[in-house]
Amino acid sequence: MRPTERYVVNCSILFGELPLLERPAAARAAGFGQVEFWWPWPGVPVPTDAEVDAFCQALEDARVQLTGLNFYAGDMPAGERGMLSDPARSLEFRDSVGVLVRIAERTGVKAFNALYGQRVDGVSPAEQDRVATQNLVYAARQVGAFGGTVLIEPLARGLNGAYPLETAADAIAVIDRMRMEGVENTTFLFDSFHLASNGEDLAKVVHAHAAEIGHVQLADAPGRDHPGTGDIDFAALFGALDAAGYAGRIALEYKPAGATDFTWMENFPT
Repeated sequence: MRPTERYVVNCSILFGELPLLERPAAARAAGFGQVEFWWPWPGVPVPTDAEVDAFCQALEDARVQLTGLNFYAGDMPAGERGMLSDPARSLEFRDSVGVLVRIAERTGVKAFNALYGQRVDGVSPAEQDRVATQNLVYAARQVGAFGGTVLIEPLARGLNGAYPLETAADAIAVIDRMRMEGVENTTFLFDSFHLASNGEDLAKVVHAHAAEIGHVQLADAPGRDHPGTGDIDFAALFGALDAAGYAGRIALEYKPAGATDFTWMENFPT
């Protein structure tokens, strides 16, 4: 295995056999110096100061750099996928942003994934989109104050409830709305599993939206295990990324069938 500076380990989905705060050290022991996390406290928008300190301390003790962090997305294990677009939960979301900013100030993380939220009964899609835009503008301006970027991600249909962003075009439409609001620090999170699961041609997406791609996450499809376990042509994907000039980080965000292992990377592009 040759982990390089280009690869990031998503510690919310990898090393699931370990307690969350032990995973940064496991990533370092496996040869990785960069990690990313989903929101570490599912269903809790404002954790205690002690909980925040313990999370940051685990990163510092492991000597890994936090390079990506999800905004609060509700109770992910229970099936929630963000709350940007839910008018009843805007205050909950905005309260959590202050915590995210504190983590960023301590760790230096500057890339933040904002899950859009599922459609809710009794609220029109147009109203939900309006609320989502307001909350995204707020979040983007908060993290923009220190050079942060907000990432917008489509998710696989059938696995994430009534989540309205399924294609690259859906995510780009949100980014375009942000630009109409004068917000430029919002980019596209290209996740190979979600896009391929929804029938997207990954190389074509890269060519069409290279300028908007702010981050790349890898898992194979179907199955969401490591590359090589499904049908995605990763050689073609990496060729497209290289041709498009993508030089950013690439995160490993797959679900191992067993204990976390990286031997599959021995012949993977670096």
